[in-house]
Amino acid sequence: MDALTTILVVVTGAALRLAVPLALTALVVVTLRRLDARWQAEAEQERNLLVKEEMPCWKDEGISVDEMRARLASGELPCWQARRLPNGHLQENCLNCEAFREMPVPDSRRYAHT
Repeated sequence: MDALTTILVVVTGAALRLAVPLALTALVVVTLRRLDARWQAEAEQERNLLVKEEMPCWKDEGISVDEMRARLASGELPCWQARRLPNGHLQENCLNCEAFREMPVPDSRRYAHT
């Protein structure tokens, strides 16, 4: 009887050493997945509120390059930024746009963190 109790205690201890960390890990994984799904839904809602899909293309408006530069200098969001795809890539027609290609490359020093 004493040997049976000892074996039972050892098996129970080993099971607890495995079960408790596995259960905690599973709980953390489920919690993080739910949190990630909630954050993604919030980001999509925010993007839908901020991005105006009807923002006209500057090329279609007939705006000159100088006017575009003035708008960019005033802080206005360019049309190709407002029309980004959900994955962050630019639309194909924006990449081929003359207005997009004629814009100066942003100065990285202006946006550097100090």
